Amino acid sequence: MNEPAPSIPARSESLIVPRPLRPGDVVAVVAPCGPPDPVRLARGVRVLEGLGLKVATGAHVLDRDRYLAGSDADRAADLQEAWCDPAVAAVICARGGYGATRILDLLDWDALRAAGPKTLAGSSDVTALHQAFSVELGVASWFGPMPACATVSDPEGPEPRSFGHFTEALFGGTSPIIGDRVIVPGRVVAPVTGGNLSLLAALCGTPYALRARGRIVLLEDVTEEPYRIDRMLTQLLGSGALDGAAGFVLGSWEDCGDPYPVLEERLAPLGVPVIAGLPVGHGSPQLSVLLGALGVIDAESCSLTGSTIDPVEAV
Repeated sequence: MNEPAPSIPARSESLIVPRPLRPGDVVAVVAPCGPPDPVRLARGVRVLEGLGLKVATGAHVLDRDRYLAGSDADRAADLQEAWCDPAVAAVICARGGYGATRILDLLDWDALRAAGPKTLAGSSDVTALHQAFSVELGVASWFGPMPACATVSDPEGPEPRSFGHFTEALFGGTSPIIGDRVIVPGRVVAPVTGGNLSLLAALCGTPYALRARGRIVLLEDVTEEPYRIDRMLTQLLGSGALDGAAGFVLGSWEDCGDPYPVLEERLAPLGVPVIAGLPVGHGSPQLSVLLGALGVIDAESCSLTGSTIDPVEAV
């Protein structure tokens, strides 16, 4: 049985947290990754409008180029235009898939930086954008549901728990996310980083590689066999990306067989708190995590909670 990890004090390296959204705010929906289904996208836009938000969509949001939502240049242009528009309070990615890594070198980071912080939301392949926006802009961003995906745009309506948590997140809430498995006990307060394991492995060796030191690392994935999860964790460990991690929260592992033996084998020896079974990532429900902001792992309640420490970081 694992010994409890020591309680680790709060750290202060959280990123800038954009202000919560308010009714009447303009949000831009863009497709920086795979092509969204037009019917799902239309439903998702209506759902966002139902929150009192004004929704603008990128000029190329329905483009298609094989497995991409249009050309790299057009996808980058839509994202940059939305972020740099002073009327836009949030940029929400329509869906994941593949393609975000292809546009990172096409973005004008100076222009994005000059536009100031605002909300970025998305998950899966959008992990690449979360990492890049963290490194280049120093801004926290939401890992959660997307408007052209099932938990928001199913015909019968949004999945209630997912959408309620997402709405609370966008408008300033911080409800705890409860898991169902403690791998290493302990408590830690630290900024949260991470996201989709496949994307974090793919970013190794780039300027946007994961740097876990002093941070809680979120990991999740979909349709990856345990041996592939092992390989990606081994890559992150061997590259030094996980050196000094303060703790781990493990989300959903949809269609991944039983990943827990390898997750425990690779992560438990690091000697920091590890909790698992959080409904974050793929599948349903799909709750939201603010990457870059302070979070609290409490193994006693098997929970990750957003922290209100360092409120001066919010702008």
